[in-house]
Amino acid sequence: MPHAEADLIQTLQDAARPLSGASHDYDELLERIGDARFVLIGEASHGTHEFYRERARLTRRLIEERGFTAVAVEADWPDAYRVNRYVRGQSEDGSAEEALEDFQRFPKWMWRNEDVHHFVEWLRGHNGRHPGAEAGFYGLDLYSLHRSMRAVVEYLDTVDPEAAARARKRYACFDHFGENPQAYGYATEYGNREPCEDAAVTQLLELQRREAEPSRGPLGEDEHFYAEQNARLAINAENYYRAMFRGRDESWNIRDSHMAETLEALVEHGEGQGRRPKIVVWAHNSHLGDARASEMGWLRGELNLGQLTRERWPEETFIIGQSTHHGTVTAAGDWGEPARTGRVRPGLPGSLEDVLHQVGGDFWLDLRSPDVADGLRDERLQRFIGVIYRPETERWSHYVHTRPAEMYDALLHFDETSAVVPLDATAGDEAEEVADTFPFGQ
Repeated sequence: MPHAEADLIQTLQDAARPLSGASHDYDELLERIGDARFVLIGEASHGTHEFYRERARLTRRLIEERGFTAVAVEADWPDAYRVNRYVRGQSEDGSAEEALEDFQRFPKWMWRNEDVHHFVEWLRGHNGRHPGAEAGFYGLDLYSLHRSMRAVVEYLDTVDPEAAARARKRYACFDHFGENPQAYGYATEYGNREPCEDAAVTQLLELQRREAEPSRGPLGEDEHFYAEQNARLAINAENYYRAMFRGRDESWNIRDSHMAETLEALVEHGEGQGRRPKIVVWAHNSHLGDARASEMGWLRGELNLGQLTRERWPEETFIIGQSTHHGTVTAAGDWGEPARTGRVRPGLPGSLEDVLHQVGGDFWLDLRSPDVADGLRDERLQRFIGVIYRPETERWSHYVHTRPAEMYDALLHFDETSAVVPLDATAGDEAEEVADTFPFGQ
C-alpha cells in the first residue's frame, strides 16, 4: 500500500465512530447536526436494509429530540400523502401496510418494504402520543402525472364542481396520449402535437387564486395544499417527460428542481400554519450528495436536491451519505422487471468503498473534521446503485468520480450489508408513469 494511502487509512481509523446498534451510536452525530433544519440522509442503493434501518433510527431521534416536523422522501406526492394521512390518524387505513398500498408503480419495494413499514407504524404511534406536534410524511418526486391530475379534479369535486369541470376540460389535453407519459413526451417533441403546458399552468394559477377553503376531506386547509402541489407537479412532470427526448441532463435537472420546489413549498406551508419546519429528507446519494462535488456537476452540468438545499439554506443544511463495500441488494435487472436479491461486488480498488472497507467495520465519519476532509477531498470513484443493478458492467453503470468530503457533511459506512425485504412476493410490475433514470434507476 502506498505511504499516502496508509496514512489516510490511519487518519480515518482514528476519526471513525463505531456503529454497533447501541442507543448512543448517534449522540456525537446529533451534536454535529446542531441546529440544522434540513438533514438530508442519502443511500448508496434503493434496496439495502441497513440504509433504511439506520436512516429510520436517526430520523426517530431527530423527531423525538430535535423537534423535526416532517419526513420528505424520494417518492410520488399522492402515494406519500396517503401515508401522511395515516400517520396523522386522519385516514381509514387500518395499518401501515394498507397506507402504503398506493405504491404500486415500479419499484414497489423501494417504499413497500419491511423497514419503511416499521417506521410508518412508529411515526403514527409517535404522533398519537404528541398531539399538536405531529410529524408529516411527504413525497418529493414527479412521476405521478396522471394520478396527480386526477387528484386535483377529485379535490375540486368536493369544494367546487364547476371548477372541477374546468379542470377536467384542461387536463383532457393529455387524453390524446393515453396513460403513458413517455408517449406524450415523444408526440409533443416529434409528432407535431401541441404540448399541454398552458393548460396545466392555467389550472395551477386558478387553484392558487382560491383561498384555502374548508374541505369535506379530513384535513381542511391541508387538502387545498395537497391539491395545489398536485397541480404544480403536473406542470413539472409535463415538462420533464418532454425533456426526456431533449437530453438526460435536462430532465434530471427538472426532476431535482421539482424536488427542491416541493421542499420549499413544505417549508412555506408549515410556516403558514405557525410552525418552524424542520425536515428530514430521504433520497439516493445521487440526489442528496452535492452535485457540484461530482462529475454529475462538473462534467454534465447536472444539479441536484442536495446542492439546491445547500444554496437555499447554507447554514441550516446537513447532508449525510451512506456507503457499503459488499453484501446483497434488492434490485431489478432492468426497468419494470421483478425485484431480485443480488450480490453486491466488493468495491473497486482505490474507490471510496475500498478505502472505507480498509478502515474496518461499521462506523460514521465527520467530514467537516479537517483531517478527514483533507483525506477525502480528492477525486475518487464512488458507487451508486439505484433500483437497477448491473454488476457485469458495474464500473461504467454504477461508478462516478466524486470528491466525498465536499458532497457530504457526514458519512455512514456499513461494510457488509443485506437486501431490503419487500412487502410483496413479486415487486416489479406496474410502470404506469415511466421514469428516466441516472445512473440506472436513481
